Amino acid sequence: MNLYYNLLLSLLFIQISTFAISQTDSSILPVIIKPDSTASSTNLQTDSSKILKTRRSIVGYGSIAAYGSALYVLNKAWYANYPRSAFHFYNDNGEWNQVDKVGHGWSAYQLTSASYRAWKWTGVNEKKALLYAGISGPGFLTIIEILDGFSHEWGFSLGDMTANVFGSGLFLGQQALWNEQKIAFKFSFNKKDYKEPVLEQRADNLFGKSWYERMLKDYNAQTYWLSGNIHSFFPDSNFPKWLNLSFGYGAEGLLGGYENKWTDKNGTLIDRTDIKRIRQFYLAPDIDLTRIRTRSRFLRTTFYLFNSLKFPAPTIMIDSKGKIHGYFLYF
Repeated sequence: MNLYYNLLLSLLFIQISTFAISQTDSSILPVIIKPDSTASSTNLQTDSSKILKTRRSIVGYGSIAAYGSALYVLNKAWYANYPRSAFHFYNDNGEWNQVDKVGHGWSAYQLTSASYRAWKWTGVNEKKALLYAGISGPGFLTIIEILDGFSHEWGFSLGDMTANVFGSGLFLGQQALWNEQKIAFKFSFNKKDYKEPVLEQRADNLFGKSWYERMLKDYNAQTYWLSGNIHSFFPDSNFPKWLNLSFGYGAEGLLGGYENKWTDKNGTLIDRTDIKRIRQFYLAPDIDLTRIRTRSRFLRTTFYLFNSLKFPAPTIMIDSKGKIHGYFLYF
């Protein structure tokens, strides 16, 4: 299925889970009830248990409702427009210079992160939070892949599934090993100017016309980053705790999944193989917003949400043709 829908649904789920993060601090503290002169320790434990039980119901039933609603809308708005088929596989590993696969990994990472933090808010222990996040995050994307498998237009993509497992595993593995995210999976977007009318028309057909469609669908405009926190790897260093070093991947010159040839609405074959399909690799500093200390719940929530995005910074890019380019600020 088009990555646009995976990204959109991931962002929606992150928004839904925001309320959970806003209720706690960065360490996901358990419920604390202040006693009064008449309250007994037994009553306090009972009240705490009731609150945590309510939170589990909110997250559990809320997740089921959100997933179910999203899948229902997705089926009606997307799959219903295409013929069904017997379950089958589809190898799309060579498409889009694999930018779409990296995007699948980013979606799985963000979904798993949001699910983990929501379950920690409910008071479950670390092992259960990791287990539930490991099921709900990639599980949702797996259902989408299965629906793809029954669609004549697409098929079950092992490449997509591998990327989903990688993204989820990146979060779960770090949390289990280090109890923190030393390496964050981030995203950035630069709206692409296609310059020529025929190329702009092609981009409109492939990626949409609005800025948000281009942000979610235009593989020429997306960059994905693995952003490592320097201080967490070198705790005895004097580097600021919020400073990261990030490595990015993107592409340019993609006017089709496999090649830059297409047929326009008049049936004319357009051959733009003169435009090279290029891979791009980036190196830049970054900021881990979640490591900035603040007492404000609103700021903690805001920092958590925006930490999925790469912070604009000076950047060096080298592409698959050997070209090196520097940017004063790149997002």
